[in-house]
Amino acid sequence: MALIREQPIFTTQAHVFQIDAGTKKDWVQASKNSVSVSFYYDNTRNTYRIISVDGSKAIVNSTITPNMVFTKTSQKFGQWSDPRANTVYGLGFSSEQELTKFIEKFKEVKELTRQASGVKSGEVNGTGENHSHPSPQVSRQNLHQRTNSLSSIQNDSGGLRERRNSFTQGGSNGLPANTSTEAQLKYENDRLKLALAQSSANAKKWEVELQTLKNNNARLTAALQESTANVEEWKKQLAAYKEESVRLKKRILDQDKGGGGDPLMVGQLTDQLERIRLDNHNKQEEIKRLNAQLQDLTIKDGQTSGLQVRIQSLEEENHSLSLRLQDAHRQLQESRSSKDQESRELLRLQEILGSKISELYETHETIIATIRRESNS
Repeated sequence: MALIREQPIFTTQAHVFQIDAGTKKDWVQASKNSVSVSFYYDNTRNTYRIISVDGSKAIVNSTITPNMVFTKTSQKFGQWSDPRANTVYGLGFSSEQELTKFIEKFKEVKELTRQASGVKSGEVNGTGENHSHPSPQVSRQNLHQRTNSLSSIQNDSGGLRERRNSFTQGGSNGLPANTSTEAQLKYENDRLKLALAQSSANAKKWEVELQTLKNNNARLTAALQESTANVEEWKKQLAAYKEESVRLKKRILDQDKGGGGDPLMVGQLTDQLERIRLDNHNKQEEIKRLNAQLQDLTIKDGQTSGLQVRIQSLEEENHSLSLRLQDAHRQLQESRSSKDQESRELLRLQEILGSKISELYETHETIIATIRRESNS
């Protein structure tokens, strides 16, 4: 099995909150119930993270930096800001003692991040108890050795009985179990759940952005088609205005050459000519604006294609993570099945050994009775 890169070094139970992204004041409850909140150490990158998973959703994934500050705001509540995640996390504990322990661990981990990169953190292993059971060892020489007094024989018999009882009764209290493999599989399972939750969240975010771009694309396309139709109409009107302008200019020149004309008519023609020029200028500006919209629409189409590629990549990554998660579940089940089989085999061996010890005890009792008879004779 591959070496696990991250190891949990501290775990507690707490209610998880996040600051409201809209108001930046109110708290939003991220977990309905109390969940596990753990400190993890990455031995390859020499970094620490606070991680909490609620089902398949990662509700806390915060990398600790030397500049982070955990603030105790009440007897059972504390918070810290994570600039990388662009949010503020809050934790509600069941008691002030639990909050104090978390604050101490937070300070300890933050101090470790300040140290030089060459400082190595000690490995943290789970403690376990080794239950050993005394097994009676009776040699052939002791079985045939004669004692000088009956009291010494009775003491030896009592000691053997106590050892037999301790063996036959102690086996059910402490069965050896190979828990390290199961713990590694559980950790790998949680890590895959976290990666799958992050990938799913990213995929949903890109899907929302893609849908928004599609809606904007459809709206701009409709506006562009309408504007294109208007441009054609405006071009026809512009051509008509130009012809009218030329005709009016010609009339004005003719009247000037004729030695005068009606001043009122000249003023009307001049005003009409200015209006035509103004309309012409406005139509030119509208054409420029529509061309700029067309360029923006082309850029949006390129962004939409890029998002589609990224969403497809995220879907493939989600599928791969799902397969790995299923494989981790299968390995965990196999480990548990193997553990149960080993436990049953150990119980069977203990029963056989217990019966052998009983037979040995009966043989010993027979030998003692024989020794007594010989001593009395």
